[in-house]
Amino acid sequence: MKNKLTTEQASDYNNLEKMSTHELLTNMNVEDKSVPYALEKAVPFIEKLVDVVYEKMNTGGRLFYIGAGTSGRLGVLDASECPPTYGVPDDWVIGLIAGGDFALRKAVENAEDDTALAWEDLKKYNINTGDVLVGIAASGTTPYVIGGIKKAKENNIVTACVTCNQDSPLSLEVDYPIELVVGPEFVTGSTRMKAGTAQKLALNMISTTVMIKLGRVKGNKMINMQLSNKKLVNRGVKMIVEELNIDAKLAKDLLMEHKSVKATLDFYKTKKVK
Repeated sequence: MKNKLTTEQASDYNNLEKMSTHELLTNMNVEDKSVPYALEKAVPFIEKLVDVVYEKMNTGGRLFYIGAGTSGRLGVLDASECPPTYGVPDDWVIGLIAGGDFALRKAVENAEDDTALAWEDLKKYNINTGDVLVGIAASGTTPYVIGGIKKAKENNIVTACVTCNQDSPLSLEVDYPIELVVGPEFVTGSTRMKAGTAQKLALNMISTTVMIKLGRVKGNKMINMQLSNKKLVNRGVKMIVEELNIDAKLAKDLLMEHKSVKATLDFYKTKKVK
């Protein structure tokens, strides 16, 4: 009988070392096609979580991610991309990984097995009932994540999870479980593959939808993005030109003066600059 945890089940493929490069790539691609279907099934559950996160953040709350290994790295990645993309403060979305930032590059021995460590990490940020905590764990069994979720619940903090097993210990602990069951990995147990891809897509959906609802996007443009490089400055100039129907030089001058597309648009429309 196979393990109930599908992330730990044996691969549907064998003798991988005997496959050609084409066979390896083709079979991996076949497996990856299960990911969007898992996300499609999860949309109603993601929707419930997004609405709660929006309500909390719209009144000053924050979104926290906790995880270990690949799951932790994905949470940190999503959190770290919100400020440059949407121009929000660094403490609006916070990603924490077992073992700290050092673990982003190298494994920290036994960090994910410490049930008390996540709450100690979260307390440094004064997590409270105005916030939402999302535990990310492909298996749904990571002690670091479950320990943090349990303590958050004890303190009346809204909890959620993104996992790739059904009815896992983590899912059973949270208020809003998101289960992305993509089946066994191509390489048995290598959850940085399909499971990691599914988790990344879910986090994209959560943070992007929340930021849109918070007014950080206009039309389909990232009007609050940070102008951190030449490419983004040029993108900002193009947005202003399209929105206000002015020449590129004036658009760039205004953008450099006001430091963001949104601030430029607000100023232009208020002052009626010609």
